[in-house]
Amino acid sequence: MALKHQPIVVKLCLLTAAMFGFGYALVPLYDVFCDLTGLNGKTSTMAATAEAAIPDKKREVLVEFIARPNNNMPWVFEPVVHKLRVHPGEIHRIDYLAHNITGRSMTAQAVPSVSPGQAALYFNKMECFCFTQQHLTAGQQLLMPLQFYVDPALPEQFSTITLSYTLYEVDAATPVTAQTATGDNNE
Repeated sequence: MALKHQPIVVKLCLLTAAMFGFGYALVPLYDVFCDLTGLNGKTSTMAATAEAAIPDKKREVLVEFIARPNNNMPWVFEPVVHKLRVHPGEIHRIDYLAHNITGRSMTAQAVPSVSPGQAALYFNKMECFCFTQQHLTAGQQLLMPLQFYVDPALPEQFSTITLSYTLYEVDAATPVTAQTATGDNNE
């Protein structure tokens, strides 16, 4: 009787292994899907280059900037400018302020998100503090730059784009690949 069930047991084991493999690969596949489609508001983790786009002076888009530290991140973290009206195709630069109010050195990583999610494909960061980890000593403040442009190909339905950053503490075991700032940088 055991030989009778052997083919079905083998098929079930193979099906279980395939389901586990698919589940394991789902997160990287979802990340690739979001990068390609702009869904879920994910922006590129690479610096964009300035294309020779002609700014669309007839159109304005409101870009809102939001910043929040993770609940376990005891830093003050905020944009210097909260809203900016831009013409698609124009390059703009703003700063975010980070202030380590703790008594110890810490390293953080900012994770961006764009809303509405479909607009992420058209929001291009040329320079961003989110590309690297940020290390601040106890009490240190740092102005962190963001240089961006909105692609003129942004569909007309989008008149407002919200860029939100969440700041997370990087585990001490993670090597620091960030710009390490020294002293206060309050320009």
